[in-house]
Amino acid sequence: MKGILINYEFCTGCHSCEVACKKHLGLPKGEFGIKLTETGPYEYEGKTGKERWEWTWLPVMTKACDMCADRVEAGKLPACVQHCQAWCMYYGEVEDLAKKLDGTSRCAIFTR
Repeated sequence: MKGILINYEFCTGCHSCEVACKKHLGLPKGEFGIKLTETGPYEYEGKTGKERWEWTWLPVMTKACDMCADRVEAGKLPACVQHCQAWCMYYGEVEDLAKKLDGTSRCAIFTR
């Protein structure tokens, strides 16, 4: 089974995954195959400077996502993975993706 792993520790919130997916699927305004959601800022007591605040970006697959079946069939990566500027998205066999989980990063694996 194939899947997409997203390492949320490194997502910068650039929206390139959203744009690439939307363009590839030809989705109308307001519809997305992958949607970037922002959470935060969260304040941490006892911390100062940049470490005091956390702002997280969470790319989430929607029902419109088919993991770019046509691109994958042609030997290409899904559009979101191909265009991720932070290199925090990976495509492959779920078993192989699970091996990338080291227990120290916030990650999610999506399948279809």
